[in-house]
Amino acid sequence: MGAASVPLPQQQVETLYTNHHGWLQGWLRFRLGDAADAADLAHDTFVRLITRPRCFESSQEARSYLRTIASGLCIDLWRHREIERAWLETLAARPEAYAPSAEDQTAVLQALYEIDAMLRHLPPKAARAFVLAVACGMTHQEVARELDVSSRMVGHYLTQAMLHCMRLEARNLAQAGATIP
Repeated sequence: MGAASVPLPQQQVETLYTNHHGWLQGWLRFRLGDAADAADLAHDTFVRLITRPRCFESSQEARSYLRTIASGLCIDLWRHREIERAWLETLAARPEAYAPSAEDQTAVLQALYEIDAMLRHLPPKAARAFVLAVACGMTHQEVARELDVSSRMVGHYLTQAMLHCMRLEARNLAQAGATIP
């Protein structure tokens, strides 16, 4: 039958936590090689379970679901660390006098995380075309040569990416309770 999206009573969440938290944290510690990261991601996995409740027919099904959620969180952690590493390398290459404030650095990292999340939801060529055109300032013709497609196809990719950006912005505004003028 499989998992269903129905609210879990607090007792069931507690039982799942009691029965699987130690196992999950051990699995994450083995995968990540770091006890603190494992503890954080195990916690985040159960927070996800609470915010997106599921009922399970077996212990094995519960563990499979928890492992799937935790794997996604591991990928997010690694991706964020790669973004941070690239940002720190960029900062290190700049003269100290031009270093942004700590607040600006945090804002840039947050923007980079959001851009990464947006790009991950696009087809690879559309994401690459967007980065080449917007971030690198390449012309449609230059992007077309780089991707080995026509300039018209580059236009299609960029339209696809911009439409995706607008949808994300509309969703973010709706979640924030703002109205679109």
